[in-house]
Amino acid sequence: TSVAALLLLPVLIESVLSISFFLPVNTRKCLREEIHKDVLVTGEYDISEQANTKTNLKITDSSGHTLYSKEDASKGKFAFTTEDYDMFEVCFESKSPMGTGRVPDQLVNLDMKHGVEAKNYEEIAKVEKLKPLEVELRRLEDLSESIVNDFAYMKKREEEMRDTNESTNTRVLYFSIFSMCCLIGLATWQVFYLRRFFKAKKLIE
Repeated sequence: TSVAALLLLPVLIESVLSISFFLPVNTRKCLREEIHKDVLVTGEYDISEQANTKTNLKITDSSGHTLYSKEDASKGKFAFTTEDYDMFEVCFESKSPMGTGRVPDQLVNLDMKHGVEAKNYEEIAKVEKLKPLEVELRRLEDLSESIVNDFAYMKKREEEMRDTNESTNTRVLYFSIFSMCCLIGLATWQVFYLRRFFKAKKLIE
């Protein structure tokens, strides 16, 4: 049981992100996170209000596609499902015509969940009329599937890194052989050149 708990703990920690920070006026702050394919991501944000200040929220993937956008954001929720393994970026941008020295910083609270933690199992239980034990079994099933997917991805990355290392080692070996051949050829040419030079100077026969 303790071993299982140790295995599940990193997954639960990584699936929840809760952060608070101060956003100075007329600045932009972004958070990045990598998410697997076909994973539900939900979030809730709360931005303290400031007079004459507008804060925009925008979530994009590595290709620049907008997953969520809200102008003059103050408080709300968002949700999206990833189509592929990708890095997505959550950006808060504060704008004010008053300048940077007259407006206090805004406090931003952001809670994000993905995977098992993002699913609303209470709603699932109501829709499918599941008993409490069945809901917990569903949660464990989804969590097990998430762990299997994580291990499968880690195995795939390990194979890709191994192939890259083997390819790099092969290239280094060929380059070393080529360098040795060049050095041997250069040394041979120097010997014959010096031999002809000394013969021309009649220093050797």
